[in-house]
Amino acid sequence: MAKMKRKEAGRRPSRPAKAARRTKGAAKAKVAARAARRAAPARPARPVRRAQAARPTRPAGAAEALRRAAAATEPAGETAPGKMVEIYVMGKRYEVPEGLTIQKALEYAGMKLLRGCGCRGGFCGACGTVFRKEGDYKLRVALACQTVVEQGMHLAQIPFYPAHKKNYNVDELPPTLEAIVQNYPETMKCLQCNTCRKVCPQDIEVMQYMAAAMRGDVAKAADLSFDCIMCGLCASRCPGETVQYHVGLLCRRLYSRHIAPRAKHLERRLKELAAGKFDKEMAELVRIDLAELKKRYDSRDIEPEDADEPEEDSSGEVND
Repeated sequence: MAKMKRKEAGRRPSRPAKAARRTKGAAKAKVAARAARRAAPARPARPVRRAQAARPTRPAGAAEALRRAAAATEPAGETAPGKMVEIYVMGKRYEVPEGLTIQKALEYAGMKLLRGCGCRGGFCGACGTVFRKEGDYKLRVALACQTVVEQGMHLAQIPFYPAHKKNYNVDELPPTLEAIVQNYPETMKCLQCNTCRKVCPQDIEVMQYMAAAMRGDVAKAADLSFDCIMCGLCASRCPGETVQYHVGLLCRRLYSRHIAPRAKHLERRLKELAAGKFDKEMAELVRIDLAELKKRYDSRDIEPEDADEPEEDSSGEVND
């Protein structure tokens, strides 16, 4: 019996007993800490802060940020006025400031232009748009970067027009009517209605260069279509389903490859580059800093007077 009592006396306390001791000790520590805080001297009063200016509010979201970005891109003197107008993009209603172009209005509405946006200056033809004005049944087409929104305008962008486009090797084609008709037989369906001319944002005489192409006058068609930006709006309104802008491009390529005189000074310069005549100057340009490079660029000769352009005599022949 005595041996059993000694064994029980040396046994470790059970887990419930340990937990009870820890709980009792924690309670005593809390009581002591509370008493110490009461006995400590009071903290000095905090100084009164001065009134601070109100912090600027954050944008409401991505749409608000895009609106501000669109407003920031407005040129000086052309900031959007306070009046708002309603437009409908793909059937959905938006309110945008009056005076914005269609392109900037789309960005103000929170849209990110991944297609249908390029130079923003009316030169690349990427932002073709079809729209209808309020109370008018007539559909119109224009460039989004050059057209201002109007109240009640319904619009949709056409960044790519799926017109017929032929693949060809211009080196193997003669500059003749047969080559044009072979690649674009629909050219002969032109009705000469002048609809293409009315819709062209570049005011190109589209009907006239199509008439020249139908006569086989490649040089005339190339000259009249020179300012084409390939937006495709002419083809979108053509009742004859012709592809005027692709026909004009074919004529310009044929003229450049087979009819236009060769630039002798350009051929000579290319030979000089291949021979390494300007390697030293090119290496120097690579080493100079950006400021000096800009200075030299601004002071360069755009077209030197001694370019030795080929001259034409009275008969129209080119003299080297």
